[in-house]
Amino acid sequence: MLSKDTQVCLSLSGRPSNLGTRFHNFLYAELGLDFVYKAFTTTDLPAAIGGLRALGIRGAGISMPFKEAVIPLVDALDPSAAAIDSVNTIVNTPVDGVAHLVAHNTDYLAVAGLLATHGIVPSGPAAVLGSGGMAKASLAALRDNGFDDLVVVARNPQAGPALAAAYGARWVPDLGEHRPTLLLNATPVGMAGGSAAADLPVPRAAVEAADAVFEVVAVPEDTPFVRLGRELGKQVVTGTEVAALQAAEQFVLYTGVRPNEDQVRRAGEFSRATA
Repeated sequence: MLSKDTQVCLSLSGRPSNLGTRFHNFLYAELGLDFVYKAFTTTDLPAAIGGLRALGIRGAGISMPFKEAVIPLVDALDPSAAAIDSVNTIVNTPVDGVAHLVAHNTDYLAVAGLLATHGIVPSGPAAVLGSGGMAKASLAALRDNGFDDLVVVARNPQAGPALAAAYGARWVPDLGEHRPTLLLNATPVGMAGGSAAADLPVPRAAVEAADAVFEVVAVPEDTPFVRLGRELGKQVVTGTEVAALQAAEQFVLYTGVRPNEDQVRRAGEFSRATA
C-alpha cells in the first residue's frame, strides 16, 4: 500500500523501458520496503531535476542522453561520477531539511564486474563504440582491468578524440579495417524504438574476427549485436546483465539495503519478462 511516507525513486531516460521499474519494484516488494519506482522521460532536464528537489524524490537513475548534461544540476559528485564526468544515479539526502543531490556512477562497477565474471581478460585490442557517458565508464573499467590497447570508435570529431586522449586510447571515426578482439557497444545502435534498432554497430566482419562482444543496450536483450555474437559462437555479455548489476548498486544507494545474489538474479529475470 502506498502512503504519504512512501519514498519515491524514478529514472530519466531518452527512451524509458520497464527494466528499472520492474527490477526495483520487485526488490521493494521482496524486501518489504516502503518505496515505489517509476520511469520517465523529459524534454526539460533542469525542470525535472528541480522536481526531485521540490518533491523530495529519494533517487533517480539517469540514462542516455542525460548522463553528462545532468552534472551542472546536482550539488555534489561522488568520486565514482567525478572520476569519469558521467552520472547514472542521483541520491537525494536532505541536509537541514533542504534537498541535497549527490551524483554517482554505478555503470563502471557493472562493466568491471562483468569483465570479471565472464573471465574477459586483455588478449589484444579492445574497441569501445561511442563517446558518451557509458563509453567513459566502459573505458575506465577496461583500463583499470589491464586493457592497455584501447580504441574509441566515434563519429563526433570533438568528443571522440577528447575521450580517447583522456584514457590513453586511440580514436577513429569508424572501425574500418580494425579488428579488435573485444568489441564493446556503448551507442544506441540496436536499441528498441530507435532508428537503428535493426542495425549492427560494426560490420559483420569485425564481429567474426572478435573473441568477445559486450553490449550495453538493454532493450531488447537480444540486440542484433548480441544475436550475431551468439550465432558466431563468441563470448557474449548482454546489456541486460549490465542493467541488472548497475541497478543493484543503485538500489543499495537508494535504500541502504543490499539484496543477495539470488534476489538480484530473480529481479533481473522479472524485469526482462515484459521489458
